[in-house]
Amino acid sequence: MKIFKSFMIILFFVVSLSLSALAENINKDWFGVAVKGVDVVEYFKDKKVVKGSKDFVAEYDGAKWYFSSDENKAMFLKDPQSYMPQYGGYCAFAVSQNHTADTDPNAWKIVNNKLYLNYNSSVSEKWNQNRDQFIQQADQNWPHLNK
Repeated sequence: MKIFKSFMIILFFVVSLSLSALAENINKDWFGVAVKGVDVVEYFKDKKVVKGSKDFVAEYDGAKWYFSSDENKAMFLKDPQSYMPQYGGYCAFAVSQNHTADTDPNAWKIVNNKLYLNYNSSVSEKWNQNRDQFIQQADQNWPHLNK
């Protein structure tokens, strides 16, 4: 009986660790806010980082998305997939390396009308040096990292 209990405890920890290695669908903070509250529509609309407001919040795909205007919120809700960052908002370079990492909303790039975020500006520079290959690798890795 002791051996069985020990085996079950070890199995529980192995399964728990395996599951924790998978990323949540959307990278969000403790409060469920995606992209650190930055308005994702503004990346496409005005090509800049604009903080969203709690006055203009939408819930989508298990996360809260903040916007700087009601117009941007409506644009997002009409076609969320057009504005959402790739890989759930996790670092594009990290996903290309088969793991996840948080992002800095200021380390961003739009490629082929898709938003990519990176951990910081240094990582973003490295990612940009071989961007197409890293995107291809990340596209292959993401389904295995994503729950």
